[in-house]
Amino acid sequence: RDGLRRLTTAIHDEGALAQAQIGHAGPVANASSNQARSLAPGRMFNPLGMRFAKAADEYDIARVTSDYERAAKLCVDAGFDSLEIHIGHNYLLSSFLSPKFNRRTDRWGGSIENRARFARQVVTAVRAAVGTDVAVTAKLNMVDGYRGGLTIEDSIQVARFLEADGGLDALVLTGGSSLANPMYLFKGAAPTRDFGATLPWYLRPGFRLVGDRFLHTYPYEEAYFLDQARQFRAALDMPIILLGGISELATAERGLAAGFEFVAMARAILHHPDIVNEWAAGTGTTSGCIHCN
Repeated sequence: RDGLRRLTTAIHDEGALAQAQIGHAGPVANASSNQARSLAPGRMFNPLGMRFAKAADEYDIARVTSDYERAAKLCVDAGFDSLEIHIGHNYLLSSFLSPKFNRRTDRWGGSIENRARFARQVVTAVRAAVGTDVAVTAKLNMVDGYRGGLTIEDSIQVARFLEADGGLDALVLTGGSSLANPMYLFKGAAPTRDFGATLPWYLRPGFRLVGDRFLHTYPYEEAYFLDQARQFRAALDMPIILLGGISELATAERGLAAGFEFVAMARAILHHPDIVNEWAAGTGTTSGCIHCN
């Protein structure tokens, strides 16, 4: 906590607010590196750790929900002003939403209401744990980006559930799967060679054969999630944060004009940390990021 407090203090001293993302990697976790067996809606093979993930049982779901509560309280104690709950990219909560990964027949699987139960339980628990002193948002997949994954129709229903539950201050819209289609989120050039170099030696030969199929190439364009996100904007009253392909001032303004309360930026700021200040001062309009990933 003390280290996190130093971080939030440094951020506050610069005049900014700090948000912490809390999430459970679930089937995306590399069990060979963290020495903890990964969890998933059902037993499945994880090539990252070269072993099978454990099917989460009732105890696991209760334990993880409690872990989210403890993590949220820790972040508030460390001075964070906002929390983002990760319900995307087929991390644990997102994997329960996916029909492909969640084939359970109990109260955690089947209908979209059942598949959304775990995520809703976590959001409700986090809100109860932190009260109203900090903002709580959630990052939700609009689509998983592969056949058999979460559809936009089901995701809109999940968003409606979350809005009705009243635990969130805003929703961040994303897409793609760290397990099945990671480039759906990023767009632009696929860094196949660089990604392969980070893998353990025993995975590299296989990745050289299938890497191009795993890391698809999607042409980059500004606001590449805007058309999908508009469907959520039309269906919801709660604040929505537009994400994906925002590196120019005109794009941010287009998102706000489309009814989104905020825009999210990552790569543009990593490339050009002062870009938002330049926009405010009227001295710049674009980050210069070339989206090479």
